[in-house]
This record gives sequence, C-alpha cells and structure tokens, in this order.
Amino acid sequence: MEENREEMRDIEEKEDEREYVERKRWLFFGLPFTFTKYTVNERVVTINAGLFNTTENDCYLYKIQDVELKTSLIERIFGLGTVACYTGDNTHPQLFLEHIKHAKKIKDYILHASEVARRKRRTMNTLNIDADDIDMDAD
Repeated sequence: MEENREEMRDIEEKEDEREYVERKRWLFFGLPFTFTKYTVNERVVTINAGLFNTTENDCYLYKIQDVELKTSLIERIFGLGTVACYTGDNTHPQLFLEHIKHAKKIKDYILHASEVARRKRRTMNTLNIDADDIDMDAD
C-alpha cells in the first residue's frame, strides 16, 4: 500500500516536469529539415541552432514577460505556428520559436510556467520606462 503511494507521488512529480522539444520546420509541408531545435521545460527555454557552427541560446522562464502566437495562412495550412517570447533579457529581448507544431500548447505552457517561475523566485514583472532621461537634480 505504501509503495503505491510512493509510485503515485513519483508519477505526479513527473507530470509536473514537462518538457517540450520541437524542431523548426520548413513552411512547405511542415517538414523538419532544419538544424534548429527548441527545448522548453519548467526552468528554461533553449534554442540550439546550426550544423557545423552551433549556437545555444538560453532564457530563464522567470524573465519571460509576454508570449504571443503568430500564424500565417501557410502555417495554418500545415499546422504550424510561431511563438514570440518577449523577455527582460538584455542580450535577446525577443525569442522566436519559428514554424513549430503544437505552437498553441507550447505558448500556453510558457505563459503558465513563466508565472509559476516568477512566483517561486518571488520576482516581479517590471517594465523598462527609460528613466535615464529624468533629471535627478531638480529641486
């Protein structure tokens, strides 16, 4: 009986730890013949690109401020979509997960998981209002 409880607890923990792995696809027929792979889990969004010269770009989920789903007519025909993530990251303020399957499900997951990550870290979603122009010596 106690073993069943432990197994159920392990299953519940594994269900919470989702990970989506998608490849960028060609618009024509939605075939995955590119060398870009997107990985989204509960902590980070990772973009691996390239065949000979590879680039790996990571963004923590708590830095993602907004998520947008973009689909063109051709993407809708082949069941694809592009997820745009607007982040507070200085190096890459926008991340695009281009031409992926299950885009709506991934967008919803990123939106929910980023809010959970912010709550875990007790961070607040803030906006940059370009306060550099304010004169601090005004008396």
